[in-house]
Amino acid sequence: MLIGEVARRSGVSARMLRHYDTLGLVRPTGRTVGGYREYSADDIRRIFHVESLRSLGLSLRQVARALEDPAFTPSDLVRDLVRVTEERLARERELLDRLRVIDASAPAGWQDVLRVVELMQGLGSASAARRQQAVLSRPDDVPPPADLLAGAVLAETDPHVAGALRWALARSEGAGAAALAAGARSPDVEVRRRAVPALAALPDAPGVVDVLLGALADPDATVRRHAALALGGRGVAEAVPTLVGMVVEGVHDVAAAEVLGALSRDPDRVGPILTALVAELDGPTAVRLRVVQALVELPGPAASRVLRDLAHDDDRAVALVASAFVEVLEDRGDGAG
Repeated sequence: MLIGEVARRSGVSARMLRHYDTLGLVRPTGRTVGGYREYSADDIRRIFHVESLRSLGLSLRQVARALEDPAFTPSDLVRDLVRVTEERLARERELLDRLRVIDASAPAGWQDVLRVVELMQGLGSASAARRQQAVLSRPDDVPPPADLLAGAVLAETDPHVAGALRWALARSEGAGAAALAAGARSPDVEVRRRAVPALAALPDAPGVVDVLLGALADPDATVRRHAALALGGRGVAEAVPTLVGMVVEGVHDVAAAEVLGALSRDPDRVGPILTALVAELDGPTAVRLRVVQALVELPGPAASRVLRDLAHDDDRAVALVASAFVEVLEDRGDGAG
């Protein structure tokens, strides 16, 4: 079979067949009287073998060894090809993600594209200072792509850079909430710990409260506490048990007490919150002191009466702190009743 016919039947160009011949990879068995290459059935089978191995990513040199060298086993080579292919796919996925970010930013011109690329490069820097600068140096009239910021905050390990990213997201009017919500459901606890505070910093985007309510049941205490502070700040009563627990445990207890105080400004909530705090007064001195400090945040005469009773407590430390707080309440006019 002449080269033109082989090219048509095999799908390998005549030019490539000549290249195979030059390399000694597939040499035609015969020649016609006129000197044209003439391929046998075995030659054509070898062509298909070459193409099959090339389809796996082997170089022509590797193909030649695989076909000629019996000692050239596939195991190590295939493992190398797997590694190289995974690396290439990772690079292409990264490129695809970048292109999607640029597309989502709806660039009006190439200058917009360059701004997004510059931000991506800054956020990808190994330097925390450069990552932070990339966020803070954006012009006020050029909002950064929110999904890019959301992805960055979910991966950020430096607390200062994370704070800058949350600040930038908070200015995006709820954009990026979907990406953060997905992060709040991640199997990776570190991602959830970053997602929930970022969601808390967002304006009231649709669905944020529902995601935070789900985070109240998170197996990780840190995630639950972030969610409770955020929900309490939004006036959601379901956060109360976790907030009381934070007071008892001494973890962000001052912030938790302030949020409980804000929630207690609703007359329907002050009673249950007071009851929950008083129930913890049977604990050790350190816990009781934190409860006393939380009680002073609660408005109304009922909390004041509890503090007055505690001013005469058998535990001297508790009595002294409660007495001091009673004086504070009387000075500001909250101690009546």
